[in-house]
Amino acid sequence: MESHLFVQTFWSLLPPLLAIILAIFTRRVLLSLGVGIVLGVLLLQQFNPLDALIHLSRNVAALLWSDNAVNEWNVNILLFLLLLGCMISMLSHTGATLAFAHWAQERIKSRRQAKIMTGLLVFIFFIDDYFHSLSVGTICRPVTDRFRISRAKLAYLLDSTAAPVCVLMPVSSWGAYIIALVGGILASYGLTGQSALGAFLVMGAMNFYAVFTLLMVLLVIRGGWDLGAMAHHERQALDGVLFDQAKGTPPGVADSADSPGRVVDLLLAIGTLTLVTVVSLLATGAAALADNNLSFTVLAALENTNVGRSLVLGGVAGVLVCAVAMIRHGAAPAVWRHVLKLGLKGMLPAIYILLFAWTIAGLIAELETGKYLASLVQQNIPLFVLPAILFLLAGVMAFATGTSWGTFGVMLPIAADMTMAIDAQLLLPGMSAVMAGAVFGDHCSPISDTTILSSTGASCHHIDHVVTQLPYALSIALVSVAGYLALGYTASLPMGFLAAAIAFMLVLAGWALKQRNLQGNGLSPL
Repeated sequence: MESHLFVQTFWSLLPPLLAIILAIFTRRVLLSLGVGIVLGVLLLQQFNPLDALIHLSRNVAALLWSDNAVNEWNVNILLFLLLLGCMISMLSHTGATLAFAHWAQERIKSRRQAKIMTGLLVFIFFIDDYFHSLSVGTICRPVTDRFRISRAKLAYLLDSTAAPVCVLMPVSSWGAYIIALVGGILASYGLTGQSALGAFLVMGAMNFYAVFTLLMVLLVIRGGWDLGAMAHHERQALDGVLFDQAKGTPPGVADSADSPGRVVDLLLAIGTLTLVTVVSLLATGAAALADNNLSFTVLAALENTNVGRSLVLGGVAGVLVCAVAMIRHGAAPAVWRHVLKLGLKGMLPAIYILLFAWTIAGLIAELETGKYLASLVQQNIPLFVLPAILFLLAGVMAFATGTSWGTFGVMLPIAADMTMAIDAQLLLPGMSAVMAGAVFGDHCSPISDTTILSSTGASCHHIDHVVTQLPYALSIALVSVAGYLALGYTASLPMGFLAAAIAFMLVLAGWALKQRNLQGNGLSPL
């Protein structure tokens, strides 16, 4: 069965673009992803329905079973979601979630403090973006609900701190993955004078998107920067229109308990989840190093760790702690069944979306959409615009494919090839632009698993999160382009930062002027 006619061509863009456009305009994510999947598999099989059905069935089966073995990564992520759903339901039943909300309300006196708590927790959960989005969302949602902070704002705070911090931290699953890629690239060009870790740290300093996204988060936490559709959601929240969009119930119904809960139950559950996950990350990494007769370091362990397995172990430990609280509350067998059923059911929408997103991502990889996008810029271009072009190309690729890690894998070697062929001094700026662009595209994409899990953690409608985060992402992308143009033109990091900072202030001035007009019309939530 030949399938080369549409591979690595303009046609390969159609499935992700159609899915994204439909998702935004219809707000029916599964239907939109399904249409993209059908088109993708038809393109791969040259519109032969029977061959397309066979191909699709194989791809779907491969999500759980591939190469005569369980697809461990996918299965572990799904198991972690189910375990987390059970934890949330059990903590709600025992009253621990509601108790934490009351405890936080006594100590957190304002909406700003609630947002500060949400923003700062990333420095505890930075080890992995999945871990951060789901865990911090679970902890903070009762508190942000109490202070009438919209679920869209919570999802934004989760998503816009997770990836930008993880991509800058060498001691994280993202950092370890990128360092491994960069190490291979440096070795392939014989650049032995530069360590992979040193290159990663320099590239982090050039990651304008991550840095200025975090600065934007600080402004949002401070208050008054509700851009675009976010203002509408904040007005609704302040007016009391706040409900659990994932389950369709008013806040508090899901958190009801038969008896008063204890804050310590929630802290023990989340603390156990965190501790066991981190220890497991190091232990699985250490085991992989030992199998290859390599010496142990924290960075090397994280580079070789099994993130999915570690998350599951942490989830199991967290569920066991919650089970002790349930036993102490004297839960009857029927109550156990009801609570666990609610927990599993609550995570099913996210799991369905994730399965569809993985399916379309696999088809996009087969269509070689990323390689086609990369080929568009491998022509004669002015030298100084190369970092900016790499940023935009990586952004488009991550947007279309829904994966920043996949974009890293495709684009970092391409960026290295292009910059080394033109000017070796642009190697690190070019690869840094790819890192920044991948996070930008991931933030904008409705089919990104990180975006899906951030909306899940916040219990926010998925498309509401995408639409409300988009103005922030596009604004910081504009700032980043200015920075990369200056960096490419001057070959100076301080000049790149200065240009980005000036662009950042101009963007803020533009939004402030628009916001002032809204305030004058009584439309601002300030």
